[in-house]
Amino acid sequence: MTEQGVRWTADQVLALAPDSASRKAGSKLAAPGPWSGTGSSREGMVWGLCRGGGGTPYRTAVDVADGVGGSGPAYTCSCPSRKFPCKHALGLLLLWSGGEEAVPAGREPEWAEQWVASRRRTQEKREAGPEGSASGPVDPEGARRRAERRAERITGGVTELEERLADLLRSGLAGAEQAGYGLWEETAARMVDAQAPGLAARVRDLGAIPATGPGWPARLLEECALLHLLVRGWLHRERLPADLAATVRTRVGLPSSADGPPVRDQWLVLAQYDTPDPKLTTRRIWLYGATTGRTALLLSYGAAGRAPELTLPVGLALDAELSAYPGAGQQRAALGEQFDPPAPTGARPPGVSTREAAARYGEALRLDPWQESVPVTLADVVPTPDGDSWQLADAQGGTALPLTSTALLRPGLWRLAALSGGAPVRVFGECGHRGFTPLTAWPTGPGEAVRLC
Repeated sequence: MTEQGVRWTADQVLALAPDSASRKAGSKLAAPGPWSGTGSSREGMVWGLCRGGGGTPYRTAVDVADGVGGSGPAYTCSCPSRKFPCKHALGLLLLWSGGEEAVPAGREPEWAEQWVASRRRTQEKREAGPEGSASGPVDPEGARRRAERRAERITGGVTELEERLADLLRSGLAGAEQAGYGLWEETAARMVDAQAPGLAARVRDLGAIPATGPGWPARLLEECALLHLLVRGWLHRERLPADLAATVRTRVGLPSSADGPPVRDQWLVLAQYDTPDPKLTTRRIWLYGATTGRTALLLSYGAAGRAPELTLPVGLALDAELSAYPGAGQQRAALGEQFDPPAPTGARPPGVSTREAAARYGEALRLDPWQESVPVTLADVVPTPDGDSWQLADAQGGTALPLTSTALLRPGLWRLAALSGGAPVRVFGECGHRGFTPLTAWPTGPGEAVRLC
């Protein structure tokens, strides 16, 4: 169980906010004034009553450990907000992070106990499956036939896609600019019909390249080549090594389950960020195992307008088990049993030079040619202007990694520059063919992790 004195920092709490408006609103509620009946327990529960606009205060509780679902902090609040967590949950956690004077140790009120009990019953039913049986395919033969039919649909789709790419090359890349995006969207829709969502996403990305600035024909040709490689990989998947065949299935869009053995470690939360989409929000959480030295990726999803449920503040350590997904060079894992709530730690991942980081990406491409980037921690780098752009220069050598266009648009770049002040810093991020995207940084001396995304 969590020791009562272990509390998160304000930055770690604010990292849970779904957007900047929630961070601002939650910060305003981080004072004792609107709160009453606050308390916390050794089991990781935090609760309180927050005065709102009506006569009845909002009941707010947070299970920091989430011992029921095992997916990170869980929240409940009687307010009507659809954000997750709401401003009251953020305000309560900020108050809790300030110390025991504002949120003393105590026993959960009845309404908070009922919430935990309800979540436990729901989780038990989910794990038991229909009619109390173990979850899994009821009819293995039927599942096999459905998988075969889906594979046939995908094969039809990739054959059509291959013809589309051949037509593009025969007519010349200049025709892609004149055709507009509509033709690509139509092709992507056909991939959706073929039950190949991974191919549909790549087709949409490819269709967005024409007329996007100098050098777009070369970028379009590169993406066409990668898409063609994926098509050929699917058509000849039986001849591929098992790991590479699993990667091809994943890139095409076939679902898979984490089948690796559970690995227990103290997992340091390196970074967390969301990628919004009109229909879906994808949350990526990078973890580093202090004992195994492994870097793992947790993915979670939320419907449009709602943040994903899985959330782990940057800078905490999590004693838990992870199970790997199949595929060559894949970092994705599933979060299993948690043995203790996330807790602050002074641990940092070891770093490498900028030259070694580029080499790691090259090695990753041998296993997965469609890999956009790899997770890397740079040991000692200095953020340096480079004309209209920025780069991370190796403090020990003459090499540097350019920052991606995405990184240049984020306010985290200026936090990184301020943290460095011209001195070397340790930076975790994603290194790929477009450059380096910094996600978290640590000062050279003592200091907490600084979130950059």
